[in-house]
Amino acid sequence: MEDTPGDGRSPSCPGACTVEAVVSVDARGQVVLPKDIRERAGIAPGDRLAVVFWGKEGDVCCITLIKASCFNGMVTELLSPMTEDLAGGGGSR
Repeated sequence: MEDTPGDGRSPSCPGACTVEAVVSVDARGQVVLPKDIRERAGIAPGDRLAVVFWGKEGDVCCITLIKASCFNGMVTELLSPMTEDLAGGGGSR
């Protein structure tokens, strides 16, 4: 693991987004999350993480890890307004 400059919490985008750590990928493609990050996120051995890509013009520009136990609720919350709109026939076509 490499440390980020300063206190390790450098703002990288507007809002609550921060760089918490910089990690390396080893020859086997594995990444180790630092202990303090795992503890703050409540990640324990055996936990499952969803890997989510954000892309732009065919390139992956962001890789996000989301606890699988939270993922279903997040997707439901995100899609719920759309499904309600579709079910209710709201909006113009």
